[in-house]
Amino acid sequence: MSGTGSGSWRGAGRRPRPVEAAWRLTLAACAGEAVVWVLGAFVVEPTGLDDMTAAVGAGAAARQLALSGAVSGVLLAAWITVAAYVRAGRAWARIVLTAAAAVALSARATDLGMAGTVPGGWALLAALPDLLGAAAVVPLHLPTAHAHFRHHPPAGTA
Repeated sequence: MSGTGSGSWRGAGRRPRPVEAAWRLTLAACAGEAVVWVLGAFVVEPTGLDDMTAAVGAGAAARQLALSGAVSGVLLAAWITVAAYVRAGRAWARIVLTAAAAVALSARATDLGMAGTVPGGWALLAALPDLLGAAAVVPLHLPTAHAHFRHHPPAGTA
């Protein structure tokens, strides 16, 4: 391996392995979130579409589902954008991603707590993207990743 001599770097100008691991975990979490949304809306009984159709009718349910999908898409795009800034070495983005992971994990824990004493398979599967998102944050706070954030000045100051 070339670079700084640290085993965490793959070569000169490359990102530390923990940062790349966090990037891959984030992409997996985002993909998982999209899959969970689709499964919850259309596959897992009772589906979100079935519940909404029964409550407000087919037309309103379709509009609500479209809005939900659009908002989910925007949030996933924002998540990936912040993760890209983390990958580029922006310390503020690491803070944002860490805070978002903490909030998501707290919300999911509350959700699981309401699922009874033993959450079912769906509840556990739905929690997987949040767990991956939290796991993505951990490598960003390892000592081998800290230098990546110190060597990139805030935007507009370079």
